[in-house]
Amino acid sequence: MSDIFNNTYYDNTIAQWATAFGIMLGSLIAGKILYWLCSSVVKKLTARTRSNLDDVIVDMIEEPVIIALTVAGVLVGLSTLELSASAQGTISGIRQFVIIICITWLVARLVEAVFTELIAPLADKTDTDLDDQLLPLVRKGTKMFVWSLGMIVALNNAGYNVGALIAGLGIGGLALAMAAKDTVSNIFGGFTVYTDKPFVINDRVCVSGYDGIITEVGIRSTRLKTLAGRIVTIPNSTFSESPVENISMEPSRKVGIDLGLTYDTSPDNLKLAMSILEEIAKTTDGLEEDFVVGFDAFGDSAMMIKFIYYITKEEDIMAIKSSINMQILERFNENKLDFAFPTQTIITQAG
Repeated sequence: MSDIFNNTYYDNTIAQWATAFGIMLGSLIAGKILYWLCSSVVKKLTARTRSNLDDVIVDMIEEPVIIALTVAGVLVGLSTLELSASAQGTISGIRQFVIIICITWLVARLVEAVFTELIAPLADKTDTDLDDQLLPLVRKGTKMFVWSLGMIVALNNAGYNVGALIAGLGIGGLALAMAAKDTVSNIFGGFTVYTDKPFVINDRVCVSGYDGIITEVGIRSTRLKTLAGRIVTIPNSTFSESPVENISMEPSRKVGIDLGLTYDTSPDNLKLAMSILEEIAKTTDGLEEDFVVGFDAFGDSAMMIKFIYYITKEEDIMAIKSSINMQILERFNENKLDFAFPTQTIITQAG
């Protein structure tokens, strides 16, 4: 019986194999116990503090730390065995790779916790929307940088030629950039929107024939809700190549009306019509003080009066226009001021 335990199997005795598997099993059990301690003890302690940051940090780091310790135990168990040089080199490379990846995972989750609990609340308190729009981009970019750096270091420690890999990625990236030049153009257009700020969310704009409200500004495209209620996705490159009319930034809405009175209207009644328009402009709420009323032209079928007024930015434009038009109709009818319509007078001579 003792010969069985003394005999070697793949260069190791049964006792050595049992010791290695015992260490690996113990590391798995220790990982489970550590996970239970974090969930049942540590989280209860952090829940008593006023800050939520420590709760998020514990939640973010517990899985990478537990997995790293478990994997370390497995690798320690394997290191107790008599293995070939190639197998030992492979295990050493795996150990280095796993350690760096776990550290990278830990750092990435800590970065996510900082953005979620510290930076995002600060951005919500500011008056500008720029930081709210840039925050997702910075968060994703930071996490991508952390993971890219971690992968390069992990592969380098595992024995791979990272320089050749980066060179290959550079050539592949150039080819990809050429193939995806429209996407790159849209991304740079997104940066233009973020920096120049031709509009912000909830602004009404006109661009490339579309008139609507900006609902979302993304890295590659922007979504606009038209006045008909349809969602239009516009590539960001459009905003750097086409004129953008921001209706929401207008100080006031200019409204011009051409009123035609019949040619049998007396000069006094024409003056009365203009005075009525001036009174309406002065007494209607929601209008700026500046307005224009004048006898504009002799038309083909009517004498034309020009009436220009300005609705302040905060007012309901359609309600103001409707109110003024109704006042004009009522006041002109009360004073027997007749609106003209296209007519022709045909003079015939007897043969």
